[in-house]
Amino acid sequence: MADSDTDIPLLSRLRAPAGAVKRRRRVGRGPGSGLGKTCGKGQKGQKSRSGGSIHPWFEGGQTPLQRRLPKIGFNNPFAKKIETVNVGSLGRFESGAAVGPEELLAAGLIRKRYDGIKILGHGSLEQALTVKAHAFSAGARKAIEAAGGTVELLGDKPKAEAAPETTES
Repeated sequence: MADSDTDIPLLSRLRAPAGAVKRRRRVGRGPGSGLGKTCGKGQKGQKSRSGGSIHPWFEGGQTPLQRRLPKIGFNNPFAKKIETVNVGSLGRFESGAAVGPEELLAAGLIRKRYDGIKILGHGSLEQALTVKAHAFSAGARKAIEAAGGTVELLGDKPKAEAAPETTES
């Protein structure tokens, strides 16, 4: 019975595995410890001070890289994200199919975040399709209509409806 008692883990008998607990490093406690006086930080300098650490991109007082490089370009936060699809990639759809934003998304030809879809004229199209998009290039329009298909322009994204006006009597 005594052997089975030691097999059952009890909170009073729990111990950390060997090597899991390290002794705390006591610095500044004499030369015999190996970490006395300067506590293993060397002599003077920024890195020996308390809180004295430098960021990884510090270049020793030299003008930093982000200041040496010229400022170029402009990132327009109001730019419209137009997804482009070439006519040649519309060949994967069945003949006579209606191809709109949902079908293009399901086929992986566009991503979900866009302000408009434009069909471009690169490639060839053999099947007649009804293609719905926000814009078409002249070559794309010609290629779709030459294959016997039709082109439908989509308007802007739907907006919230305005509240109905009330008439006073």
